[in-house]
Amino acid sequence: MREDAEVSEEVDERVTTPLVDEAVKKAAVAWVSVGGGPAFALWCLPLDGALLVVSGPGEQSAPGLADTDAAEVTLRGDHGGRIVTWPARVTRLRPGTEEWDAAAPLVATKRLNAPGPAADLVRRWAVEGCALTRLTPAGTPEAGGDLPADSQAERPRETPVVRATRRPFRLHKVRRR
Repeated sequence: MREDAEVSEEVDERVTTPLVDEAVKKAAVAWVSVGGGPAFALWCLPLDGALLVVSGPGEQSAPGLADTDAAEVTLRGDHGGRIVTWPARVTRLRPGTEEWDAAAPLVATKRLNAPGPAADLVRRWAVEGCALTRLTPAGTPEAGGDLPADSQAERPRETPVVRATRRPFRLHKVRRR
């Protein structure tokens, strides 16, 4: 029985630094990359040193996050720039479990522009198969001089949500000079 207690202590041990802890506490948006793919900006909620992210039908898109066990998370600082990137252990919280019952209502109450009360939102997430995932720090972070010096800016991804650019409406004639 002593061996079981030691094993469970090792599983619960988090690998983190003070910088990661502080960045997680202040996080509202995290850039999450799965399997070396492109990073997606995701709304998140900090809870107990980890980030909670909800994705799926009717929520934000996070391709591959619900089906993986590892991801890379980048957080920004007060100045708006990247301050730390860390590997994360991804855990999907399942409806009906104690973890879900504790975390889902907290996430639902903090969700902006929620359609209806938090209880209805939690029920919809469970029925429609939305994924509530926990991102826990699980490795050595990159910070300061370890971060890339370039901006890492990329071309915008293709999306079906594109509007045609129209000429602005003018009520009166505008003289050309």
